[in-house]
Amino acid sequence: MSTAGATRSRPRLDLGSFIRLTELADYFVPFTIRAVAELGIADQLIAGPRTVEELAGATGTHAPSLRRALRALACKGVFTEVEDGRFALTPVAELLRSDHPLSLRDAYHLMPSDVAAWAQLDHSLRTGEPAFDHVHGMSLWDWLAEHPADGERFDRGMQAMTRLELRGMGSAYDWGSLSLLADVGGGNGALLGGLLSQHAGLEGLLFDLPHVVAAASTVLARAGVADRCQVVAGSFFDIIPEGADAYLLKRILYGWDDDGAARVLRSVRAAMAPGSRMLVIEPVVDAGDPSGFGALLDVVMLAVDGGRARSTSELGALFAAAGLELTRVVKTMMFPIVEARPA
Repeated sequence: MSTAGATRSRPRLDLGSFIRLTELADYFVPFTIRAVAELGIADQLIAGPRTVEELAGATGTHAPSLRRALRALACKGVFTEVEDGRFALTPVAELLRSDHPLSLRDAYHLMPSDVAAWAQLDHSLRTGEPAFDHVHGMSLWDWLAEHPADGERFDRGMQAMTRLELRGMGSAYDWGSLSLLADVGGGNGALLGGLLSQHAGLEGLLFDLPHVVAAASTVLARAGVADRCQVVAGSFFDIIPEGADAYLLKRILYGWDDDGAARVLRSVRAAMAPGSRMLVIEPVVDAGDPSGFGALLDVVMLAVDGGRARSTSELGALFAAAGLELTRVVKTMMFPIVEARPA
């Protein structure tokens, strides 16, 4: 081959694409953010800039190493070095404060069990099975039950996401048109309590496993709605209380394969009256979604949980098999509210 031909076949260097791929593939920044979030560095800067020595003393860390981490994050706009060795919050770092109304500090936990699973994502791509189960020999839920510290971290992360969901969906749906809202698989009642506190005429029914709803009384009392919310223990694979105007399933179906999701839907459908509605809130993977949030969380489910996010049409097919009809999709700043009614 001539020299000219070799030159023509050589790939063109697209510097912009090179930089973009490097940023996307870089795990250094995400890990560092999670480490400083766990240490509570942002909380130590609420009153203003502090030296790295002061931050290290307050958080029990090694000052020279902490400076290296904060200096790296400052290059990405997370924190700023206002002068040599003295750091302050940026608008991005503000979201890592524990007292921020939309705090993401707990959303970015750092669990070695997760890291080990992600390191073997290729196993999921080859087999379709969760890498977490492959690495640890048990499911995520069994692991969390056996490792309380990880379970607490996970729960705090879910609560952080619930705060965002509540902020986004509170005004997106006409909750005031309901008299009784049942949150099926509603955990400790954080979301339901938030909705009840926003709508004085609404009553609630929280339904989840006995050990899950054990802490609900405290959460509901803190929200000031304990007198308007009934707590019932049980499994959504068994009998679900009847009489609600709407049955809410928040981030439930995407944790199950199609058979498991269909069982949940049939169980809830059996409790619904002809005029009841079902409200499913979870990631949806639809072509053309500019955020791509559902597609990204679908990979999380592939690697860690074993479930899957679905498209609107796939949800519609699941509804139809359970005797339900998808009636509308309400967009929110987080996940859409997919409404269904008895067919």
